[in-house]
Amino acid sequence: MDCPSEEQIIRMKLEPFNGVKYLDFDIPNRKLKVYHTEKVDEIHQAITALNFNERLEKTEENVDLPSTIDDTQQRKILWCVLGINFGFFVVEMTTGWISRSMGLVADSLDMLADSIVYGLSLFAVGAAMARKKKVAKISGYFQMGLALLGFSEVLRRFFSQSETPLFQWMIIISVLALIGNLVSLWLINKAKSEEAHMQASAIFTSNDIVVNGGVILAGVLVYLLESKWPDLAIGGIVFAFVMRGAVRILKLART
Repeated sequence: MDCPSEEQIIRMKLEPFNGVKYLDFDIPNRKLKVYHTEKVDEIHQAITALNFNERLEKTEENVDLPSTIDDTQQRKILWCVLGINFGFFVVEMTTGWISRSMGLVADSLDMLADSIVYGLSLFAVGAAMARKKKVAKISGYFQMGLALLGFSEVLRRFFSQSETPLFQWMIIISVLALIGNLVSLWLINKAKSEEAHMQASAIFTSNDIVVNGGVILAGVLVYLLESKWPDLAIGGIVFAFVMRGAVRILKLART
């Protein structure tokens, strides 16, 4: 798996298989163990349909099922992280348009993309497969629409005499978002969980920290160069990641 959100996509894809008893994700090493009583070919075909460039390494019989862990505390942490991500989506989207910074707008959509994945995991628990796919489809198209609007705005500003963004807002808001993500990462690490969805959350948040740093750097370059180009560059890069996430969510809704 090259993206943590693929974990949720695979879980929802395999949910109709009653014989699948447990999924053990090793996100850093891009590996998945499926404990099941179904025919291995059917499960393999279902995962292959997602086009994640997977390969079947080996199969084993009569393997003991790992013990499950009460995730009440973990779910509380994920709710907190979801709240932080969605809160900064609103803040960065608002200040991004006020300050004319596409970097902030793009970072806000990155926060929204994470919130969507967390929401799919938390809100859809116990829901019917049709409902989950409907939620995924709506979320994916919404995210894709916002990313396309962002790209069009980047291109408009690239080919027009748009004003230089307010670098002060870029730096201040990105620093606050960075602090929010550091708090999120601290909460996740505090759980000391090795479960896949918590590892995925840690990776999401670590990626957000990198994006925050990129927007801060762009703000500094806008100040030093007195140019809009650094802001447009970071905005375009982040919008590309947001679009990629939307495509993956829509892939789930179609399968």
